[in-house]
Parts: sequence; C-alpha cells; structure tokens
Amino acid sequence: MNKPVLVVALGGNALLRRGEPLEAELQRKNICVAAKTLAALCQKWRVVLVHGNGPQVGLLALQNSACPAVAPYPLDILVAQTQGMIGYLLQQALKNCLPESRVCTLLTQVEVSLLDPAFDNPTKYIGPVYTQAQSENLAAEKGWVMKADGQHFRRVVASPQPQRILEIDAIRTLLDQHYLVICNGGGGVPVHQTNDGLEGVEAVIDKDLSAALLARQLQADALLILTDADAVYLGWDTPEQRPLHLITPRDLAAMTFDAGSMGPKVNAACQFVDACHGLAGIGALEDGEAILAGLKGTCIRAE
Repeated sequence: MNKPVLVVALGGNALLRRGEPLEAELQRKNICVAAKTLAALCQKWRVVLVHGNGPQVGLLALQNSACPAVAPYPLDILVAQTQGMIGYLLQQALKNCLPESRVCTLLTQVEVSLLDPAFDNPTKYIGPVYTQAQSENLAAEKGWVMKADGQHFRRVVASPQPQRILEIDAIRTLLDQHYLVICNGGGGVPVHQTNDGLEGVEAVIDKDLSAALLARQLQADALLILTDADAVYLGWDTPEQRPLHLITPRDLAAMTFDAGSMGPKVNAACQFVDACHGLAGIGALEDGEAILAGLKGTCIRAE
C-alpha cells in the first residue's frame, strides 16, 4: 500500500540562516541537518521536496553584476542555476541519509503571466540583508528596489503567481516510481508562452505558492512549509505577538501578514487546504514531524 503524499517546501532561509555568510560549506552543513528531518518524514510519507532560493539567487545576481565585461544574466537563468546548485546538495545529503531510496532533482519550469500585478509592486526578498545606508547606495547604483525586512533591508523583485507547472507529468511519473523528487526549486524557473514558444521571465516565483500549486495538482495529502520561524504569529514583531497553533483557513483569512515573508506561506497553505481538504503545517525545520501531528508550529485544517 502506498504511503500518503507530502509536499515539503523548504525555505532558502532554513538552508542558510539569516545573517550567515553565503558560503558553500555553511550551506552544505545546514542542508545535512535538513536532510535528517526530511529522511525521518520519509518513513511515513512519499515526499516531494520544493526548496527556496532567496539568499542564493540574490548572491548570484550580485556576482553577475560584479563582472562589468559581461551583461548580467536574467533572473530566470539564475533561478535555473540555483535549482542545480541547491538540488545537488539536497540530493546528495538525502541519498546519504537514505542510501536505499531513489532521489532525483528535476529542473522545473513554471508558467506565469506578464500581466500579473506583481510586476508593478515587487515584494519577493532575495539576497543578503543590508543596513539602510547600504540599501540606499545599492538602489542608486544598481536601480534595485529595496524594502525593509525586519530591522534590515533587502532587495525585492517581482513575484508573479504560478499558473502551470510544465513538468508535472514527469513529477507524477517519478513519484509513482517511488522517487523522492526535488522539483520546483526556487518556485520554478519563471517562463511565459509566446508565439515562438516558451521564454524566460525576469522574476522569482514564491516557492510556497508554487509548492501549494504542486500539492493541489498531485492531490497530495499534506503540505508542510518549513522556515526559520517556529510558527505563524499574529502581530509579529510587536509586543502583542502570539503564535497561532490549530486554525482554519477561514480564521486566517481575517488576519494580515507580511506580503514579503509569512503572507505567501499562509496563502499557500490555505489554498491547498481549501482545494484538497488536506493538512497544512508551517513551522521550524527541526519540528517537521511534530507540526504535522499538531504538537508544534501552526497546523491548518479544513473546517
């Protein structure tokens, strides 16, 4: 009998903690820790893994702009690069934890619309954190849009809604063959359809919304969003903040969350629960199993 299907969305900030240097060896160590949690989940679930890439794609953009002899690569190509880089590290670490399991990484394209209002209001954080003075200099020098992220500032880019996962049939086939599939990395490579075929788009898709779309298309049993916060908080970063534990999409719809961080996670989880009547969890990486059991983090269930 097949195990139930679980889509896990692993945040880029869970792979590289806030404020840590963007170094390969540090990411490798963090990914080895993440792999142990994911391997434990595989005992009860058939896992499909989606990962974030905010810090990593921002670093690639910085490295690209530092070479004046070559025009900077567009964001869609940088997202594809992070799919290979992070996918490789995850695939290797998971295979080491689960030597008898099949693990693979699939380069994934996700269709978006150029008419999406997100292009008029960038909200997706990428890259490292800066002081206000540094962010003002970068905005003037590179033309980047910078916004506050807690007490710091980060670059933001357009984050259009994911509409269609182009490789969904391949993901289903691999899942049916009992592969642990790593896909939709960084939310997927953003593309749109032209008269001449597919073309990349200068954007970064939110990986949580992409994971929710994937979970709906797979008719998954559960969606787990792992991040650097231990739960969803009402009134975050205020004296009145409080964690939300067991809750429904209807209750969450009456609340407001940051559009650049927790907002998409809550929206993604609610979209999945409303569509599939499954279970959605949001919380810290190390609490993965406990979140799904309703013991830690935020557990979202249908009414």
